Amino acid sequence: MFTDILRQLAFLLIAEMDESLAVQYCYPLHNASCTKSVRSTYEYVLMYLTFSVMSAVTVFVNLLVIISISHFKQLHTPTNLLILSLAVADFLVGLIVIPVEAIQLTETCWYFGQEFCFIFQCIVYTLLSSSLGHLVLIAVDRYAAVFDPLLYSQRITVNKTCISTCLIWSCSVLYNLLLLYCNRSVNFSLDDTFCHGQCFLYISFEWGIFDLIISFIAPCAVMITLYLRIFQVATYQASIINSISAGVGCVDDNKVPRKAEGKAAKTLGIVVTVYLLCWIPYYLCLLTADASEASAFTITLLTWILYANSCMNPLIYALFYTWFKTAVRHILTLKILESSSSFINLLSESDLS
Repeated sequence: MFTDILRQLAFLLIAEMDESLAVQYCYPLHNASCTKSVRSTYEYVLMYLTFSVMSAVTVFVNLLVIISISHFKQLHTPTNLLILSLAVADFLVGLIVIPVEAIQLTETCWYFGQEFCFIFQCIVYTLLSSSLGHLVLIAVDRYAAVFDPLLYSQRITVNKTCISTCLIWSCSVLYNLLLLYCNRSVNFSLDDTFCHGQCFLYISFEWGIFDLIISFIAPCAVMITLYLRIFQVATYQASIINSISAGVGCVDDNKVPRKAEGKAAKTLGIVVTVYLLCWIPYYLCLLTADASEASAFTITLLTWILYANSCMNPLIYALFYTWFKTAVRHILTLKILESSSSFINLLSESDLS
């Protein structure tokens, strides 16, 4: 009898192994269904937990930025409005893009239908391109503030900034709709050309080169050029301050950028640098990738680094901006619910000097 029990246990174990090794499909009833990778329970739990934390952190920290700049009147400046709009893009990445991409990566299948596949790709490309557009506007804003501080308030106004951000969002939506529509008919993997159960966009070579120039090379060239010029001015400013400290001559203070402008340029320059460090490896990998599994893994990893960049910007603000730390303290302690809390002074002397 003991032998029979061992035989039955062995049979069950073999049956479970065969079931785990059996090929699974995203849509078993579909003839052209993609195959589905089999993961252990531990892998499922770990992946969903990691992506859930990543999504929650991204949403939370960017929500703090949105509430801070929206609520406190003192923060309603052109530069902060650009930061606010950038935070909205990063917030949507954490709220929409990361959860959907996490489900697709974990399940290795697309279960949301062909229509939402097109919509989701449009959302992803729009958010990423609009983020880059906002960084270009921020570079232009800092350039104007540092090079011509006296006329900055006249040339860069809140209304002009609002119009600029609306144009960035509109151009991003229209451009990416055109990009996806021109590559939709044969390149979405939900079409009959590909297996059923995946959602990715294969862009033609011509569109790929055009998109590389428009969406990456040109904006990055503008940002790098502007920040190099800002760095030259900062170096010149430091030399002037040193000469004044040494008692050598005098200069026109109107031609010297304020310390606050230089500090803001430095902080936002770090934001741009981190962004480029996340983007450049991604594009280099795309240009040199082949059809191997290693290349697919590398592209997936670099894509998630791009998504992780959406939660990095508020952390940079927290390190360098006193007003953000103060605003977060008022938000978390619910002091913003008090009357007249929107008129609280958040700027320290170091921010104003």
